[in-house]
Amino acid sequence: MTDIHAAAAPAFGRTYRSYALGLLTAVYVLNFIDRQIVVILQESIRLDLGLMDWQLGLLSGFAFAIFYCTLGIPIARIADRGNRTNIIAISIAVWSAMTALCGAAQAFWQLLLARIGVGVGEAGCSPPAHSIISDLYPPNQRSTALSIYNMGIYVGVFFGYLAGGWLDEVLGWRIAFLAVGLPGVLVALVVKATLREPPRGLSEQLTTVADAVPIQEVFMELWNRRSFRHLSLAAGLHAFVGYGAGNWMPPFLARAHEMGSAEISTWLGPIAAVCGAGGAFLGGWLTDRYGVRDARWYIWIPAGAIVVSVPLQLFVYMHHDPTVALLVYTVPVVLGAMYLGPMLAMVHGMVQPRMRAFASSILFFVLNLVGLGLGPLITGIISDALAVSMGLADGLRWALVIVTLANVWCVIHYLLGARTLKTDLLSRPDA
Repeated sequence: MTDIHAAAAPAFGRTYRSYALGLLTAVYVLNFIDRQIVVILQESIRLDLGLMDWQLGLLSGFAFAIFYCTLGIPIARIADRGNRTNIIAISIAVWSAMTALCGAAQAFWQLLLARIGVGVGEAGCSPPAHSIISDLYPPNQRSTALSIYNMGIYVGVFFGYLAGGWLDEVLGWRIAFLAVGLPGVLVALVVKATLREPPRGLSEQLTTVADAVPIQEVFMELWNRRSFRHLSLAAGLHAFVGYGAGNWMPPFLARAHEMGSAEISTWLGPIAAVCGAGGAFLGGWLTDRYGVRDARWYIWIPAGAIVVSVPLQLFVYMHHDPTVALLVYTVPVVLGAMYLGPMLAMVHGMVQPRMRAFASSILFFVLNLVGLGLGPLITGIISDALAVSMGLADGLRWALVIVTLANVWCVIHYLLGARTLKTDLLSRPDA
C-alpha cells in the first residue's frame, strides 16, 4: 500500500485544479486538431494522390485507430504505475512531429505510415489525463470535469476544420499539416514544466491506495461488471456513428452541395466548437445534477439524446438545401456530444484509483476500434459500393443514412448497461 500525505492536498487546491484541467483540455484540443485535420483535407488529398474512398477511410480511421487502441492499453498500464505527466508530454511531442511529416508524403503508403505515427503518439494522451482529472475532482464533480476535458474534442475539430480548410485553399494540404503539427512541441514543454502529478485517490480523500494489481485481475474486475461491458459497446457504437458520419460530412457537402473547402470549414468549424463543446458540457452538467438522485441518469441522458438525434441526422442527409440542412445539423451535434464525460465518470467509479487509466484505455479501445477504426472505413466502403450505381454524391448520402441507423443498436446497450449500474458501482473493493 502507498501512503497519501495529507500535506499534498493544499498544493492541489481549486486554483491549481482549474489550471490543470484547463491545460489538459488545451492538450486535447491540440490532439484533435492533429487527428481530425485529415478530414477537411480529404478531397484535396484524394485528387492529388488519386485515392479511393476506402483509402481515405483507412487514413482518417482504421490506420490511426488500430495503433491508437492497441498501444493505449500498455501505455495506460504504465500510467497507473508511473508518472502520468511525463507520458503526456512525450506523447504530445511524438504526435505533433508525425502530423508535420504527413505534409511530406508523396504516396498513399507514406501518408499511411505518418498517420500511424500520429496514432502511436496520441495513444498516450487520454488515459493518463482521465486518471489525473479523477484524482483532482471528487465523484460528484467528475462527470462535469471530464466533460470539460472532452470539450477539447470539439474545439479541436473547430480549429482543425478552420485552419485546415483555409490553409488548404490558400497554401495547399501539405502546408496545412506542417502548420498545425509543429506548435505541439512547445505545448509538450509547457506540460512538462507546469503539470504536477497528484497523489492517487486525492479527490476521494483515501488515506491509502492499493498498488497497481496484476493485469489479469484488472481485466477480470472490469469483465465482471456487466454494465461496463454494455457501456463499452454502447460507447463504441455511439462513436461508430459519430466518426463514420462526422468524418464524411466535408466530402458529402463537397459532392452533394458543391461547397468548397473554405466554405465547408467555415460552417463545420463553428458548429463543432459551439454545439459539440456545448453538448459535451451539458451532458456532464446534467448527469452530475440528476445522477445524485439515481446513478442511472448518467446513462439515460446520453441514451435519450441519441433517440432524438437520429431522425434529425437523416433529415440532414436528405434535404436539398445545404443551409437548412446545416442549421438542423447543429442539434444532432449537441445531442451526440453528451455521452463521453458521463461514461468515463461511471467507469472510473467502478474501479480502484490505480486502475483508472487502464479502465479508460479499455473503454477507448472499444470506442476507437469500433468508432474511429471501423466507422469511417465502413462508410467509405459502402459509399464506393453504392457509387457504382448511384454516383459519388448519392452513394455517400445513402452510406451516411445506413451508418447512422447503427444508433438504434447503441441505445439498446445503453439501456442494458443501466440495469446493473448501481450494483457495479457499489461492488468496488474500496467503495
